[in-house]
Amino acid sequence: MSDYLLEVEGVSKEFPGVKALDDMRVNLRHGEVLALVGENGAGKSTLMKLLSGVYTADSGTFRLNGEPLEVLGPKDAQEKGISIIFQEFNLMPHLTVAQNIFIGREPRSGVFLSDRALNKEAAELIDRLGLPLDVRARVGDLTVAKQQMVEIAKALSHDAKVLIMDEPTAALNDAEVQTLHDLIRRFKSPDTGVIYISHRMDELKAISDRITVIRDGRYVDTLDTRETTLREVISLMVGRAITSDAKPENVRPDRAVLLEVEGLSTKELLKDVSFELREGEILGFAGLMGAGRTEVARAIVGADRISAGTIRLRGREIAVHNPADAARHRIGYLSEDRKALGLLLEQDVSANIGLSSLAERFSRFGFVDFGAVRERAQAMVKTLSIKTPSVSQTVKFLSGGNQQKVVIAKWLVKDCDVLIFDEPTRGIDVGAKEEIYALLNELAEQGKSIVMISSELPEVLRMSHRVVVMTEGRVSGVLEHHEATQERVMHLATLRPDENVADATELGLVPAAATSGQPNDTDPEVGDR
Repeated sequence: MSDYLLEVEGVSKEFPGVKALDDMRVNLRHGEVLALVGENGAGKSTLMKLLSGVYTADSGTFRLNGEPLEVLGPKDAQEKGISIIFQEFNLMPHLTVAQNIFIGREPRSGVFLSDRALNKEAAELIDRLGLPLDVRARVGDLTVAKQQMVEIAKALSHDAKVLIMDEPTAALNDAEVQTLHDLIRRFKSPDTGVIYISHRMDELKAISDRITVIRDGRYVDTLDTRETTLREVISLMVGRAITSDAKPENVRPDRAVLLEVEGLSTKELLKDVSFELREGEILGFAGLMGAGRTEVARAIVGADRISAGTIRLRGREIAVHNPADAARHRIGYLSEDRKALGLLLEQDVSANIGLSSLAERFSRFGFVDFGAVRERAQAMVKTLSIKTPSVSQTVKFLSGGNQQKVVIAKWLVKDCDVLIFDEPTRGIDVGAKEEIYALLNELAEQGKSIVMISSELPEVLRMSHRVVVMTEGRVSGVLEHHEATQERVMHLATLRPDENVADATELGLVPAAATSGQPNDTDPEVGDR
């Protein structure tokens, strides 16, 4: 038997204007989890698409268990034992969990499909994997985390020898990440192996045996996880040292309040949400998945209908019925789903950057000045260091980090006063994260007001002047940056509506300032929170 389960040697792949891979090599041992890391655009996803048959290599060889491997397409890859979970879901939202898992392989009773047998097989698989899924549930009704679990179940329903996971935990909370890692440990055996792609550096130590680093489409090094540090890995990834900045200073109290949200409620989730955003402030929103952070952003920009509450901009109440109204008030929203809601993937960089400002900045007498759009787009590409051959490149061919920068550029051209960033660094590498962090700080210094929603608590603590913590659709506390710790934030994030925040204050978990301006059970005129 070969020393390696999977071998990739001398592989190259070129697209028009871009050499995605150059003499790439990766070796996966039997029974190991090999982490594959690199900045956005380093070539990780291209390599995975070669292995899964989506692309064909220009040169190089692949071997599986020592035998030459030629993959003719995704179905052929699955039949040969290679299953892949892409970062972008490949699910049919109108079908059930069971139907998605066994699509194209449904059990039959004569010439008819057997729903009973299908649900039985799916339930057995779900039980074996230990996933909290109802096989009869419609996938479109599931949370993002549970949709990810469906993708995992679908991949493992094949007789996989090599399981490739591209950012499998990007949408999962800590408990769900642990469930996934347990699943991976049960899967790997002397006959199987896992290639694990993640930008969450802390995961590498938890789940991988070795780490292969690639940069600019080329192999850099492979390290034993136990014998290396994350600082070494990051340095190899980006080719430079990454240093974390200290927490920001307090925003001066004399800074004007730009945005006021008072008593914001929706029929579905939000209940009496209130907060203030000052000029030049980065206001972080923390909380567990489903706490209502994204719903607050969507309500502010008019994407979701509010049932009660007011929004004031510079002291004047505004009516926001839809995102176009928000944009007219200079409120920009960068959605957590940049591909579905932030970009026109089939259009080029120039069109995407100019999109939000066509009418007011680039049109005259009903005609669009495409030369001016292109010129402005080129300036933004330079300012934000967007890696693209030109502004004529189709956005879908850019890496995740550069796509995110294009969304940011769109709203910078609009010159918004309030920018709401929902998961601004999801799915992008550590180097690109640092660039996004630097950009947010620069915007704040220029007087822009920023709401930053993030599932990564260290990111929230590092970047925010203040932290708003949410639980079950309510604000459970507001912390100044010097008061905010992981323990205090998590305690507030896990408070039930009937719990008294004052009790936590007495225990020293939450400072008294955390409850200022927020209703609680001890207020006799407020009642149940």
